Amino acid sequence: MLLTRPQYLQLIVIKYPSVQPRLNHTWDDIETRLTSKGSTPELIDNFRRCIDFHTFAAPGLLVGVYMVDYALELLDSPPGEKIYAVCETTKCLPDALQVIAHCTTGNHRLRVLPVGKFALTVNGPADAPHVDGFRVFVDGDKIERYPTFALWYTKDPLFDPRTRGLALIDEIIDAGRDLLSWERVRVKVPQKWPWRSAICSICGELVPDNMLVNGACADCRSQSYYEKTAC
Repeated sequence: MLLTRPQYLQLIVIKYPSVQPRLNHTWDDIETRLTSKGSTPELIDNFRRCIDFHTFAAPGLLVGVYMVDYALELLDSPPGEKIYAVCETTKCLPDALQVIAHCTTGNHRLRVLPVGKFALTVNGPADAPHVDGFRVFVDGDKIERYPTFALWYTKDPLFDPRTRGLALIDEIIDAGRDLLSWERVRVKVPQKWPWRSAICSICGELVPDNMLVNGACADCRSQSYYEKTAC
């Protein structure tokens, strides 16, 4: 109750004079700008669905939508054909692939490799050890055309989301594919090996036999992500 008194409210304002809310575009703002740039209804809907899935309009997600759209155009697969993808970062980009291309880790059509590059590769089905595909990536030689994006992308301390957040989103939409480059690549196709269930000699749980090393599962080989606690 003391905090409702004017003198305490004044102290709070003085203590935090520079704190500002993070500036974010609303969906209406983003849709309006996309429309003004001549984006197709399909692309706009992809942005809407990806933002809804990701839960907010992250800059990396918006770039990712352009990347997936570009990659699928290059691949030009027949309608209904399965698409396979490799994503070279765990940040934002996998979500655009899941929503637009229906490539997920669960359906075994998305591999996420923590390489640290904002890049993806798409290809069609393959029965051979290799398959031709298209790799799309953020081109470091092009980002300087967009100074706010360059500051954000390179983690420059001059980038402040409170003052440059709106400009960043605007630049990404204005740039579109101009931030990107592509190349033809040959993709190594992961081989499927037969397996049977086996029991880990340490924890006693069932795992595929081809994932055991000296009878022990990954969990028991110091790769566990958890610690057991008492009930």
